[in-house]
Amino acid sequence: MTEPVSQKDQQALVGRLMAACGGSYSPGTRRKFFISGPQWAASYQGQALFHAPTRSPVQPAEVIERLAEIGIGWWSTHDTDIVPTDQLMTGRQDEILDGIGIALKRNGVKCSMVTGETFYDPVWAGSPAGEQPEVRAYAKRRLQNVVEMGHKLGAQFIVYWPGTLGYQFQGVVDEARMLERYAEEINAACEKDLAVSRAAATSPMRHCLEAKPFEPQAELLLPTTDAMLTFINSGLLAHPEMVGVNPEYLHELMWGSAPRAALARALLAGKLWHFDVNDGYRLKHDVDIAVGLVNPLDWLNVLMLLRAHDYHGPFNLDFKPPRTTSNYGVFRVSFPSAVDRFITLWEIAGEAISDPIITEATKALEGGAGSVDPTDANVIFEANKELWTLHELIAHRLVQILLGLHRGRTFSG
Repeated sequence: MTEPVSQKDQQALVGRLMAACGGSYSPGTRRKFFISGPQWAASYQGQALFHAPTRSPVQPAEVIERLAEIGIGWWSTHDTDIVPTDQLMTGRQDEILDGIGIALKRNGVKCSMVTGETFYDPVWAGSPAGEQPEVRAYAKRRLQNVVEMGHKLGAQFIVYWPGTLGYQFQGVVDEARMLERYAEEINAACEKDLAVSRAAATSPMRHCLEAKPFEPQAELLLPTTDAMLTFINSGLLAHPEMVGVNPEYLHELMWGSAPRAALARALLAGKLWHFDVNDGYRLKHDVDIAVGLVNPLDWLNVLMLLRAHDYHGPFNLDFKPPRTTSNYGVFRVSFPSAVDRFITLWEIAGEAISDPIITEATKALEGGAGSVDPTDANVIFEANKELWTLHELIAHRLVQILLGLHRGRTFSG
């Protein structure tokens, strides 16, 4: 019979087995990467539509302190993660932000990004860009307030997730008008940013739109990163040069897309400024699993793309520690293991990019067969058909590199 583990011994067991896993990086190494830990991820209590909480609340000061201990040098937050809705835009907000500023400075952590909650509160039931002028006026003020909070905390980025920008029933809203109204709210935030920046002689933040294919509305108006890019270039935004995108890996995966392809399109548009990293499953709901636990090979390919195109923006750990993980486990297992898997995959991606076999195969494909009749499809095919076999060879090599087989790792039969 398996021996029980007493309650007083369980944390020690988790800590010992986590150390035995190995493969961890020092806090100093982790801090070299532009990785941010969100307040909402660290303080997530395990609640959901069908789930009661399994963890106790964690306050911002403790989250910041724990991130610093792990070696995560950046922190991000929603406005209402740190300031209750009824205390926003009051003197109490200033007191809370002052306290957080002290915690950030004390722990050597910086605020990388702030985002506004425009999806949870009942006021957003019909979206922040619905018919009622008073709702839209409040939405503008809330977004302008997020800008003010970002400047006070020293954030470089502001993110917008318009999760309720859509509808439950067809024909109830005028989609074009709703998009126009939403643009007016983004314009108000950008204008506020410019005014605050001029007054303080600082740089404006980078404003990033985050897409999601579904949830919480039945139909969303900006469901994909491509839709966001089109919206930015629609002519509705007064300052399109201030607005980019914040793709989330799982949000692109959810609707069946290839996240790497969505990122490539954003890169080519010059609008990939921020990236939410996590993992999950295609055509499922938003499970927000930590990076690399479901699709490590796909993540390797994503990071190869970003390394090859010199992406230098933040990697925001937008995941939910599972309900089965304790408060202790969130900071002992969830966050450090997520960071370490990311760093390992990042380094493997660099190795794959410079791998001599992949390099030679890629050059051969790009070189083609040489001088053949460019008007004869059969001749072109016959001349290149052996080269195309290299596609599968490259895929095999990437798996070898991911599993360490290229270093001679084998298993006896």
